Amino acid sequence: MPPEKKDLRNAGRGARARAPAFVKNLRGVKNWKETSTWLEWRQIEDIECITPDQAGVARGKMMPSKKFTSNTSLALPSAVFMTTISGGYPEDGNGFSYPEDDGDLKLVPDLSTLSVVPWESDPTAQVICDLVHQDGRSVEFTPRNLLRRVVAAYARRGLKPVVAPEIEFYLVRKNPDPDYPLTPPVGRSGRPIGGGQGYSIAGVNEFDELIDDIYHFSEAQGLEIDTLIHEEGAGQLEINLRHGDPIELADQVFLFKRTIREAALKHDTYATFMAKPIQGQPGSAMHIHQSILDKKTGRNIFSAEDGSESDAFLHFIGGMQKHMPNALVMMAPYVNSYRRLTQAASAPVNTKWGYDNRTTAFRIPRSDPAARRVENRIPSSDANPYLALAGSLACGLIGLINQVKPDAPIGTTANEDEIDLPRGLLEAVERFESDTTLRDMLGSGFVSTYAAIKKAEFETFMEVISPWEREFLLLNV
Repeated sequence: MPPEKKDLRNAGRGARARAPAFVKNLRGVKNWKETSTWLEWRQIEDIECITPDQAGVARGKMMPSKKFTSNTSLALPSAVFMTTISGGYPEDGNGFSYPEDDGDLKLVPDLSTLSVVPWESDPTAQVICDLVHQDGRSVEFTPRNLLRRVVAAYARRGLKPVVAPEIEFYLVRKNPDPDYPLTPPVGRSGRPIGGGQGYSIAGVNEFDELIDDIYHFSEAQGLEIDTLIHEEGAGQLEINLRHGDPIELADQVFLFKRTIREAALKHDTYATFMAKPIQGQPGSAMHIHQSILDKKTGRNIFSAEDGSESDAFLHFIGGMQKHMPNALVMMAPYVNSYRRLTQAASAPVNTKWGYDNRTTAFRIPRSDPAARRVENRIPSSDANPYLALAGSLACGLIGLINQVKPDAPIGTTANEDEIDLPRGLLEAVERFESDTTLRDMLGSGFVSTYAAIKKAEFETFMEVISPWEREFLLLNV
């Protein structure tokens, strides 16, 4: 077993000093020669070749490291990216259809994402892969490629988006029976965790050992946590990431979710990213901070030369206001997601915006002109990070292109007003399919595939009889 398996923080310092620069770094391999050296130095035995499906679930293949570096061709069936969260498949229709041969899609490893898998007992690495057709064409309906498409649309206009996600999640007691509600875990005090612990250091300290493992696992993978706080919910935590490139940040959220779940399981606890896991507790969000840079000058286009708000800043907000309700299914992808988007539940219910106003959908945090940004507070933590970032940035870009003017900012409580967002999954899907401007930005292949998956998931949900129905209908109707 290599030394870094014994102690992730102090391992192999002498060896690291003699290793090439790309080996010292935990990430950043550029070619196959460097990859072989990286794997050999860490004595890696197995490689997980992974890619996110539409739900953000890691799909892929595991293989011995020697086979990975021997130019082996990797492939997955295209149907993997048309699967519902319950493992079913949608039916043909409304612009969606399966490939006649369910042809394989090639997995192309992005070597810059190569990192260790620190929770595995045997030396294991992971690498995130892109997907292409057999002839090398990009597959437009896969999540990582979709985000690339949106980022490329910015690049064609000389622009570079910068994002910083914030991910909320709950720690809950293990619950193998889905008929029973989730409950908060027991912390180091030996008592069940209560709510109302926003920004409580004592609340964080209840899970010291688990959080230490999250940090250690993250450090081993080259993932950088900016801050970690306890949120309002019982056992609810939030991790904030540093700002950067959208694809890199989506990769980090994708890996963080795996990391947090594994750290929780090590401590006999579940970590869940459900939008509304516990009745009576706040929902979990994935807030996205966004700014746009001019690629030539590096200047934030949301600020004018004199530091004031630019027209581009207002147009970006205008695009978010106009198109976000139609892209909502990318931010709130499941029936459970809409339980969070309710009045007075610390979540947005409309598309209003304001300065440092956490009750709005689009908050403008206090900052200097260079850091002026728009925080999208609509996405829930159950969203696929690649899709949430792609949808949010797409709405803003449409606003920039079409010079959409926003409503006036609001300085009062906004989430107790009328609900303007879709109230459920089917309404959100209908609006998603009907927005032709958004469809052009995202591609018809993705829109049709994603909409078909969501409709199929709703039909599966309708087969389940809930406790509410048994409670109020059983003997009363």
